[in-house]
Amino acid sequence: MSRTVVLAAAISLALAACSGKESTPVSDTQQTAPAQAPADASTNPLLSASTLPYQAPPFDKIKDGDYLPAFNEGMKQHLAEVRKIADNAEPATFDNTIEALERSGETLTRVSRIFFGLVQADTNDARQKVQEEVAPKLAEHQDEINLDPASLRKLNVEETTLATQFHTRLVAATAAGAVVVDDKAKLAGLDEDAINTAAADAKARNLDGKYLLPLQNTTQQPVLGSLSDREQRAAVLKASETRAEKGDANDTRETIQRLAQLRAQKAKLLGFENYAAYSLADQMAKTPAAALKLLTDTVPAATAKARGEIGEMQKVIDAQKGGFKLAASDWDFYAEQVRKAQYDLDESQIKPYFEMDNVLQNGVFYAATQLYGITFKPRTDIPTYHPDMKVYEVFDKDGTSLALFYTDYFKRDSKSGGAWMDVFVEQDGLTGAKPVVYNVCNFTKPAAGQPALLSFDDVTTMFHEFGHALHGMFSKVKYPSIAGTSTSRDFVEFPSQFNEHWALDPKVFANYAKNYKTGEPMPQALVDKILKARTFNQGYATTEYLSAALLDLAWHTQPADAKLQDVAAFEAGALKKFKVDLPQVPPRYRTSYFDHIWGGGYSSGYYAYFWAEVLDHDAFEWFKENGGLTPENGQVFRDKILSRGNSVELADLYREFRGKEPSVEPLLVNRGLK
Repeated sequence: MSRTVVLAAAISLALAACSGKESTPVSDTQQTAPAQAPADASTNPLLSASTLPYQAPPFDKIKDGDYLPAFNEGMKQHLAEVRKIADNAEPATFDNTIEALERSGETLTRVSRIFFGLVQADTNDARQKVQEEVAPKLAEHQDEINLDPASLRKLNVEETTLATQFHTRLVAATAAGAVVVDDKAKLAGLDEDAINTAAADAKARNLDGKYLLPLQNTTQQPVLGSLSDREQRAAVLKASETRAEKGDANDTRETIQRLAQLRAQKAKLLGFENYAAYSLADQMAKTPAAALKLLTDTVPAATAKARGEIGEMQKVIDAQKGGFKLAASDWDFYAEQVRKAQYDLDESQIKPYFEMDNVLQNGVFYAATQLYGITFKPRTDIPTYHPDMKVYEVFDKDGTSLALFYTDYFKRDSKSGGAWMDVFVEQDGLTGAKPVVYNVCNFTKPAAGQPALLSFDDVTTMFHEFGHALHGMFSKVKYPSIAGTSTSRDFVEFPSQFNEHWALDPKVFANYAKNYKTGEPMPQALVDKILKARTFNQGYATTEYLSAALLDLAWHTQPADAKLQDVAAFEAGALKKFKVDLPQVPPRYRTSYFDHIWGGGYSSGYYAYFWAEVLDHDAFEWFKENGGLTPENGQVFRDKILSRGNSVELADLYREFRGKEPSVEPLLVNRGLK
């Protein structure tokens, strides 16, 4: 997921992070200073360009108390710069207007990128308070520049405030919703490392002698594939689904009701039938109808495959004389058994071959070197905001410096759920600035002294987010507002999803899939099982995604005069309307914890992953037709897609690369739906 924070996006992402839990310990350099300290460039490192390589953020010098004064000074400077442009007595030209606007707001952009990147990945009480104060100020600031109508300004401020509130509550609800287990026997099915991690997580919350199962952002939870105690599985899924529906301070439902309503009202003021119509006008899809057609056309094949998967699992339950019908909380547990039976494939067999650092170095980086000729050098001299992070300098194939790349891979309570890419510094052809890019994930941190072993889903996530990173690193455009991943949402996921294909490329896979103890490559028989199982469980995976994407569009195609909706009733009605109401297959995100659309800038845009998937599979067909993993093919893709940002109409950009319109057929075949 790309979370590029240019100024406008920073406002919608003002929305991303914060935690209502216990305050996270911070370093001596991050203790809270007075919130209204004067904005002094000599003492506030945010008020001047960093002197570090690539203008990397000086996290070792920035204090939490620096952010609010820097935001206030940044907005003040930006307004003065814009006023100077507007008051220029010379005839308006591209250079003295458009390009001048591109150059304006340097301080505010710098502060926004650093702060929102940090608060998304490592929040605390002080940062949460800054975000709550600055989010509506940023909305007002943007409107001060762009808008006259007072009514729209009011809605924008309220939307920003509510979106921030939603995210704050959700992060707190997710942390508070972690499942506490008293009896180790209830954890039967988990391996010893997972149990030790659960014990350590409990101890970290002063729950000595107990076990803690933290929640991730999605409905399904990783432990559900292993827990053999059916009651415990049901308890975990219930905790996940109801995390933000407890009627407490972290309940998100009233916030959602008003957000949906005011977005519809905002769209009407702007002349659109509904918010989705407004939001999609500048996307590749152009209209909600086009997005809905792609999704609903896929529903029959996806749900039919899911029902077939239900039948296979029910056979296992009946053969074991379980005496019950498959429930949503049972899915992963019995899917794993079916996978073992049909493909003789056990997740525990695979993980020893996917040690995290090895996957990064000899998989993700290796594929990029083979395709694009770039190389990576660790930089231990660049400060970070958390000790788990690593920094690499990236060099182009001719040896010239290209970018900095940060990784922040482990889950922690101060981090939002999911995985994403963003930049601290955007590529800028006006100033010559090179990109400073980062990837954030939520992989399980191992107990001390143990290796970080990934599932293949985690491996795919690592390749995915690095695809976004390449999009940012290879950007070669003049104007920063259209650089890198600053494209439409239904295009931005194309380079990232495309990069996932290299995880299973035979040459790449053989280079990284090695046992962390022995260094031996994964046996070919096990590789073959992984390849055979690629379309396994795709009925479930596709249906849970479609359910969430359709829910998003249902909420955002309401008219402006629609009443406040009961969240549970609206959700149930939408799932039934679109024929995705399978009780065994809940949406990937239910409404109350759907952070993408209420707090993460993807309102009306969750369909974009599927739209981009059409492009990514079609593009990979081009690679297969032209020889696969070669430097020549990589150069074409870099030149025609990855370096162009949003400088060309995106549909034209894709046609220029592919030579024709994209086809949905490769996607359907890849998912086993055709």
